[in-house]
Amino acid sequence: MGILRLLARIMGRISTFRSYQCVLLLAAALAVVAFYYFGSERQNFSSTTKRIKQSQASHNANRNDADLTVDTSLIHTDGSEEQGGEEQDVGEESERFNSRKRDRDAGDQHFHALMMFTKVDKSRSLQDKFRVAMLSMVEHGDFLEGELLVLHFVSDQPSKELGDKMLQELLLDATFKYEVLFHDVDALTHKLFPIVEAMQKYFSAGSGAYYSDAIFFLSVAMHHIMPESLTHIVQLDLDLKYRTNIRDLFQEFDQFPPGAVIGITREMQPVYRHTFWQYRKENPQTRVGEPPPDGLPGFNSGVMLLDLGAMRASALYNKLLEPSNVAKLADQYRFRGHLGDQDFFTMIGMEHPELFYSLACVWNRQLCTWWRDHGYGDVFQLYYHCGGPVNIYHGNCNSPIPND
Repeated sequence: MGILRLLARIMGRISTFRSYQCVLLLAAALAVVAFYYFGSERQNFSSTTKRIKQSQASHNANRNDADLTVDTSLIHTDGSEEQGGEEQDVGEESERFNSRKRDRDAGDQHFHALMMFTKVDKSRSLQDKFRVAMLSMVEHGDFLEGELLVLHFVSDQPSKELGDKMLQELLLDATFKYEVLFHDVDALTHKLFPIVEAMQKYFSAGSGAYYSDAIFFLSVAMHHIMPESLTHIVQLDLDLKYRTNIRDLFQEFDQFPPGAVIGITREMQPVYRHTFWQYRKENPQTRVGEPPPDGLPGFNSGVMLLDLGAMRASALYNKLLEPSNVAKLADQYRFRGHLGDQDFFTMIGMEHPELFYSLACVWNRQLCTWWRDHGYGDVFQLYYHCGGPVNIYHGNCNSPIPND
């Protein structure tokens, strides 16, 4: 209204001014109008832009702060959920992202897989291996409706924070429903140590029982650590590359013979030919440490199927965990190792093979060739051979994994 009154006063004086003065006054009036009109428009535009930028910043923050702790799990229900082509309201997308934690379907069939995820924040090599593992798992993963893949990570806090960020990227294209849980490594170590302390001096790299080494025996006593409602779990190394649907690995539980508690592949190098050298010298006719198919080459723990229910129910297996029996077997086989759970399973497997289901080597195609060049080149291929299409590559001892 102020602008209109100004124009009226100007127009009222036009008759008293010469023509050039009228032109000047009219130009001035138009300049005032332009200042108020366009100046106000610029202010509104700037305010709107600022609000959009603030909204986008809030949106980006929400995309990067998913809480993936053991207490609040991330649920992914639809692989296309984060791929929508239509522009979404920022608040709506953030709410949908967080709602996956709340919308857990109690009727889902769960497939549990566990990986050690400690000190990953300090190792670029481990980060690269983890990226290969998860991207290949997602690429080939295919689960049925009503099925849920539960990914457990045993981690320290810095590695968990990194894992939070990496998993949002690495699981982005998953077409299956998943849940992510992080378990505190210190809390698990505290529970494990009393159970596995006695065996550490036989199967740890250092001399004596080190508290921090207990976590490398998690699979040995997981049936005591995890809740009884959890009956089956697959434990996986980080340096794997999947070439088939991981769901198929879980179907191997159905092949366990009566009495078997763990599914595991044979060791594909003459590691235990070397480790059992003294026992082999004293028992020249033994099958211990000999190559397949007739020998007992030992196990590799890169891929393991743990029937936790069967482990809890097996009187034999639990008796073998007792310190006196660990010591007895270690002395009997003159055994001293450094590979944690793998050594323990190998040793008891020499005495009680019925506790183990022999998982085909294609499920853990180990690529390390270290022992070929360290004294065992003449027999190496007898251990290393693995026929059939590979389902999972294992890049142990930092071996490169084929790109096929």
